[in-house]
Amino acid sequence: QVQLVESGGGSVQAGGSLRLSCAASTATSSTYCWFWFRQPPGKEREGVALISPGSDIIYYADSVKGRFTISQDNAKKTVYLQLNSLKPEDSAIYYCAARPLGCPIGTSRGRRPTPTDFGVWGQGTQVTVSS
Repeated sequence: QVQLVESGGGSVQAGGSLRLSCAASTATSSTYCWFWFRQPPGKEREGVALISPGSDIIYYADSVKGRFTISQDNAKKTVYLQLNSLKPEDSAIYYCAARPLGCPIGTSRGRRPTPTDFGVWGQGTQVTVSS
């Protein structure tokens, strides 16, 4: 089974930027759907962004729209999450996840993805934003 490794987290001041990467251990097929979610301290996990295999479906949580950008590089087996204009409330452990058989049913019709839709997770990378 493919393994995912996140990197790029760190500590920044409010307004700063980070670029998170999620590298797959093996070649991923063209059917992989990718998802970033986060878990703030003491809070539940929340979805952040999703990108479909062909990049034709991209989802962002309302809280990050206009600030975060998800992208993928199939040749490098890597998915990225660019975090701009960071706020203290963005502080969390960020996880990437994959769904080998495509995005959850209904995603193209606006169904909001959830972490439980995805069976392959990374270990997470910490993002801390100070005010």
